[in-house]
Amino acid sequence: MQQPLLIAAALALSVALPTAARAEKAGQTRLVIVSSFPKAVTGVFQRAFEAAHPHVTVQVEKKKTTAGLRYLEKRENRGKVDLFWVSAPDAFEVLKEKKRLRRFVPSARDIPRRISGYPVNDPDGYYSGFAASGYGIMLNTDYLTRHRLTRPRRWIDLTRSEYRGAISLCAPSRSGTTHVAVEAILQLVGWREGWALIKGIAANAGTITQKSSHVPKGVAAGDFGIGIVIDFYALREQAQGATVDFVYPPATVLVPASIGILMDAPQPELAARFIEFLVSPQGQQLLLTPEISRLPIRPEIYGPAIPDYYPHPFAASQIGAHKAFDVHRSRLRYNVVNALFDTMITFHLDELRAAMGAVQEAESRLLASSHPLPRLSAAVARARDLIDQTPVDELTSSDPKFAALFTQKRKTADQPLSGRQGKIETEWEKTTREHYRQAHDLVRAALGE
Repeated sequence: MQQPLLIAAALALSVALPTAARAEKAGQTRLVIVSSFPKAVTGVFQRAFEAAHPHVTVQVEKKKTTAGLRYLEKRENRGKVDLFWVSAPDAFEVLKEKKRLRRFVPSARDIPRRISGYPVNDPDGYYSGFAASGYGIMLNTDYLTRHRLTRPRRWIDLTRSEYRGAISLCAPSRSGTTHVAVEAILQLVGWREGWALIKGIAANAGTITQKSSHVPKGVAAGDFGIGIVIDFYALREQAQGATVDFVYPPATVLVPASIGILMDAPQPELAARFIEFLVSPQGQQLLLTPEISRLPIRPEIYGPAIPDYYPHPFAASQIGAHKAFDVHRSRLRYNVVNALFDTMITFHLDELRAAMGAVQEAESRLLASSHPLPRLSAAVARARDLIDQTPVDELTSSDPKFAALFTQKRKTADQPLSGRQGKIETEWEKTTREHYRQAHDLVRAALGE
């Protein structure tokens, strides 16, 4: 009878162990965070916070910024998430406008109120900055040398024909950080001029990626020479020894990456403690970890031990003539800008490349000619005007009633949209395609083809 008793005891033990494990797990408090940051970044803070709070389990839901906003909007996810943690400041303004954030002001008093003219923390107290983020141009120096390309310093440089096929960027509808870069150009350069500049850069793109992280990976691997990214992607690759560099164009912005507590957070006090940890000296020092490589918002962290390639966000001369970012304007037209980029660029990149390629070829011929070519000059001017046109003006883009129409997102050009938004975007695409075709045909005819 001993063998059946041993088997019964073993079975009882096999049931008891998982039960005990479940009981131990039940004693834990769970902190849930939605973040756009990769696991390599969030994992460092997660482990450090759990070590300091043994009773806490930190659960990070990795989602792109735009996907994270949609996730938080779903009714079934209400009351399940404590913190929203991303780089793009306008994403927090979207949640703030919808009254989805809880007011909380960190207790730290030795953090500057502003960085590059921009508040480190939301003036109304609904989200807090923990790191500085700059937007610009990531370079693969080996690629540039191999292809004999000059080093770009300004956004306008990227429109030159020598960079054709060498650039990679993501669509702002797929990346909150790319959205900030696009919006910054529109704000600092102007609406019409900004879109013309963005189209000129995109026309030289080898690809529009599905994720923002694919851009720095492609540049680091040497698949592309240039990428439009947030600075920490380049800093992280530099920390790992990649032959890359980062340029802050004169017309750029420096803004805080932030974190905010959801209004219906199940653990608001624990969420507040996590924010206090992020902005503490210990948390700020973790930003220098190679897999994170972000710019701390505490000036005292920038000491002799910091890597040589690190910029100093509190020394403007090291980063460039950046200007303050109007986050409220960006929030108003957030979905409009994304839709415009996709209808004019993402979904019609081939047509844009063809039209701009014809213009670049014609401009090269004009420069090489020893005598005037008035017909070709006129064709180029008209073609550029056609390409540069944007189907909605800036005033309309920020009109709350107009912006409210844009609630749907397309992943592909053939995905149908309903209602007024669908009609508007269909008209935008029709006009844009016709302009690109006319520009291409006009220049080709003037070139004698």
